[in-house]
Amino acid sequence: MSRHAFNRRACLALGASALAALAVPRTARAWMPTRPVSLWVPWAAGGATDISLRILAELAAPHLGQPIVVENRAGGGGTLVMPVLQNAEPDGHTIAQLPYPVFRIVHIQRVLWDPIRDTTPILQVSGVTFGALVPVASPLRRLEDLFEYARANPGRLSIATNGVGTTPHVVLEELFTARGLSYIHVPYKGTAEQINAIISGQVMAGVNSTGFGPAVDNGHLRLLATFGAQRSKRWPQVPTLRDLGFDISAQSPWGLAGPRGLPTPVLATLHDAFHKAMFEPRFAAELAKYDQDLDYLGTMEYTRVCRQFFERERKAVEKLGLTRSGG
Repeated sequence: MSRHAFNRRACLALGASALAALAVPRTARAWMPTRPVSLWVPWAAGGATDISLRILAELAAPHLGQPIVVENRAGGGGTLVMPVLQNAEPDGHTIAQLPYPVFRIVHIQRVLWDPIRDTTPILQVSGVTFGALVPVASPLRRLEDLFEYARANPGRLSIATNGVGTTPHVVLEELFTARGLSYIHVPYKGTAEQINAIISGQVMAGVNSTGFGPAVDNGHLRLLATFGAQRSKRWPQVPTLRDLGFDISAQSPWGLAGPRGLPTPVLATLHDAFHKAMFEPRFAAELAKYDQDLDYLGTMEYTRVCRQFFERERKAVEKLGLTRSGG
């Protein structure tokens, strides 16, 4: 990201922050944490999101006057932080990344938590797009090659994702089901583990977030297609799903949230600390490594779009026949 573009985004975000602040009286902002804050990350340590959040936590800590300790709870397609938030005290000392799959899996599986009822959104930070990958030595050079291989070799095509019910998994189901084809789904707990499995040939292909960027740039993986609305600025030669004739655009916004019922002063302090941190050049530079941009939404707007995500995924799951009632 250029310095000009970064400064422009920062100015726009600061303006949005000023509007969001109207919802929280400044006189109410007196809370500060009294012990270290736990930030739960629903992915394995060492992946792109984990590294990014560790940097964000390091940058936010001085604004809170306490360390921020990153805790990993990988698995469940990114949903294992939900029981943590559901059972935590709303005192500001426990927060978590709120990954997009929590808005979908609640419609697919029977769970005891609810992403709307059991969380207090703090702010949206960024979002990831996805791509289909193969080892650089693979004879599969186009997305269509995956379909042709599955058609010619039933039950032999193995594709890794970052979990059951995640965006990559749902997109794969849509792509293959439409053609009457099947594949072996291999879920992994984190990006780093999955990327290593693809590179080493443990699986034939994979779909993951753009945390795969360094492996593509280093020549270890071949990117067959990206899932965003437009081609990636980083890999402009790689087609999108829409370029290939599929009416699919898949992105996964993410932010931070606390337990249900965070008091206004607590919410305001956490918002301000992470808002300042996310616009530090070091954090923006880290996101850029994975073809991600800052995508700030303040507390009010992020709360509103979380409800939209929930309803959007309910309709998408119903369309695919993946609802709990549908089996």
